[in-house]
This record gives sequence, C-alpha cells and structure tokens, in this order.
Amino acid sequence: MENAARLNTQASQELAELAAESFQTKRATVPALEEILYEPLPVLDHGFIRVVDYMGDDSAIVQAARVSYGKGTKKVSEDRGLINYLMRHWHTTPFEMCEIKFHIKVPIFIARQWIRHRTANVNEYSARYSILDREFYMPEARHLAAQSTINNQGRGEVLEGEYAQKVLELLKRDAMQAYDTYEYLLNEKEEEGRPGLARELARMNLPVNYYTQWYWKIDLHNLMHFLRLRADAHAQYEIQAYANVMIDVLKRWVPFAYDAFMDYRAGAAVFSSKMLEVLRRRLKGEVVTKENSGLTAREWSEMEKILEG
Repeated sequence: MENAARLNTQASQELAELAAESFQTKRATVPALEEILYEPLPVLDHGFIRVVDYMGDDSAIVQAARVSYGKGTKKVSEDRGLINYLMRHWHTTPFEMCEIKFHIKVPIFIARQWIRHRTANVNEYSARYSILDREFYMPEARHLAAQSTINNQGRGEVLEGEYAQKVLELLKRDAMQAYDTYEYLLNEKEEEGRPGLARELARMNLPVNYYTQWYWKIDLHNLMHFLRLRADAHAQYEIQAYANVMIDVLKRWVPFAYDAFMDYRAGAAVFSSKMLEVLRRRLKGEVVTKENSGLTAREWSEMEKILEG
C-alpha cells in the first residue's frame, strides 16, 4: 500500500474498491498485466503511473494482421515471427488494434512536453473545479545540472557543493511560498470575511513543478512511438522516468511485441541514404573520410556515434 499513499484519500478508496472487484469476460486478458491493474507504480518523488484498462494482447495483433493479409500469412504462421515481421517492415495498423489506458500523475512542466504527442486521448484534472494538492517535484541532487554548452535543450555538468544545495533550497522555498499564496487567494476557510479568488484564476500563481493528473489512452503503435522517443537516453530525465515504467508495462502486456520493439525500434538506428553509401564504400575496402564522404560534419559525427555504440 506504499504506492497508494501517492493518491489522495478519495482516490485511494476508489482504487481499493476497483482492485477488489473481478469480472468474468470472454475477452482476452493478460495475467501479468492483471497483477498490476490499478496499482500506482511510483515515478519521481510524488508521481505515479497506473494501468486502469486495456484491450487486446499479442494475439490481437496477429489476428488483425491475418485478416488483413489473408493467405499470405501462411508463410509466417508463428505468432512471434509474424509480429517480428510486422515490426521489421513497419506494418503498423495491426498494432493499433490494441489499446491501453493509464492514470498518470506528473509534474506540469513534463505534462506540457508530454502533450505534444497528439495521438492519445487525454482527460486532465481541472484546477478550475478542484484544488491542487501541495505536491511539487523536487529533483534529486544528482539530477541538478547546468545548461549544456552544446545542446540548447539539454543538461551539462552536474551542480555540486553549496551551490547545488542553494538551488534546491530556492526551488523548495519558491514552491512552498507560491502554494501559501494560492491558499490565501482561494480563502476556502472564508477568513476575514473576504471572498476567495476564483479557482481558475488562483491556479495561475503556481509554478510548473506542481503535479497534475490525467487519464491517457493510446493504441499500442503510438505508445511504442512515444516510448522510442521518451525512453531514449537523450530525452529529458523526468519524462524518461515515466517512459521506463511504461516499458515495463509494455513487457507485461504484449511480450512478443515488446521483444520486437526493443530489437527493431528502441535498439535500432536509422541511416540516411548518404550514410548507407559510405558504409557500402567501406565494405568494398575504400578508405572513406569525413572530407570525401559527402556528409556534413554533423552527419558524419552522428554516423560515427551510432557505429561506435
């Protein structure tokens, strides 16, 4: 029940009621996913992900492909082999036959990055109607870093010593002070006989490290696209943390598709036509340098990083 403590009292009660229920169904279910259904999986300091519903499994992908391919699937009769084939050749629609719905608690600044993935259905907690909790994200010291000097949207060297401690103190002070002001503006206790400011206005005072919650429903194809980008080592740490938990969910839900995803998407690399030409020239024994490759300096560097691992 440690994870349930990350929910408020009402949500915890609803969670317990849902977890206690069971239903008979003729639909495909996945025992490994049923084990964690409704369970809040911790992320960051106050966040979580929990699976609240899903449709389909590995067999649903295969079934959809065989309806589409007809007799042609006789050549690829085994389920794992067919899923690998679909993934390898970018046949995406069979993966869209599976869907999953998450309840997610996430810092607002990560939610605004997350929402750029417009292929999901989203319903977010509304601070126009409800009052936000005094819960905000505080990074661990090892994740406090300076601005990167080579990447405008990345981090550089980790901050250390007194300066790192000062940064943490300022972040906490400002978040706490903002919430104190938020409570004063709302005036829920009707102190001093003054009216409280409308919730839709009072919320604008809170910083983006406060937590929001939403229900996020997405099909398997688009979930894997999200994970390929957000579980990547170059993604922001905080959204990586959520993506990594989702990858574990993916493994439970559709293990054959998970293996194919890790092999042909997460663990794969893309080469441009010019890069492929360089590799072909190298295989023929030709000495290819940055100067005679036909690639820009940046393209050459990217290719070398891929090949070096």
